[in-house]
Amino acid sequence: MRDLLLIVGDEGRDEHLLELTAMARPRRVTVLIENAAREWAWDDSAAGLELRDRLARLLESIERRTNAVVIGLAGSREQLFGWRFDTVAGDDRLPAAA
Repeated sequence: MRDLLLIVGDEGRDEHLLELTAMARPRRVTVLIENAAREWAWDDSAAGLELRDRLARLLESIERRTNAVVIGLAGSREQLFGWRFDTVAGDDRLPAAA
């Protein structure tokens, strides 16, 4: 099973993230929303609504392009402590496979 951790940061990189995801050919994808406010999930401001709309488009695109299942969202790396992934994409500080 190929588990991918996709790290989502700046909005302008979504197409690049989708390309990286497709190249990894994952079966399951977990999305880490990096640098978002802790309250992003219930923030009803314009920025909060925009982030949730963006994530909805991104998750739908991941599933459509890869046939992978998006199994979850995380708001911080600490939430993923102990999880293991075959591949990490979207974080330029890490190698392509971690």
